Amino acid sequence: MNKIEFTPVGQEETVGFFVVEETRIAGVSYLLVTETEDDEADAYILKDLSKDGEPEANYVFVEDEAELEAVSKIFAELLEDVDFQL
Repeated sequence: MNKIEFTPVGQEETVGFFVVEETRIAGVSYLLVTETEDDEADAYILKDLSKDGEPEANYVFVEDEAELEAVSKIFAELLEDVDFQL
């Protein structure tokens, strides 16, 4: 798994996540990430809000329940051996 570093807005310290999977839905990029490489790790779905051509991605946690459910179904199809619990 690739590890990526994020710098939260207003902070100088970075936070690291392991990218489990990525997908693009209706022109929007989503990442499925975990804090550890453990099989039982909590997973988060991040959404890229940056515009095309911007030099840096702007990822935020998906919080909308309908969007979270829809995107988690896509990731579940991509990762057949993963069980999602919302």
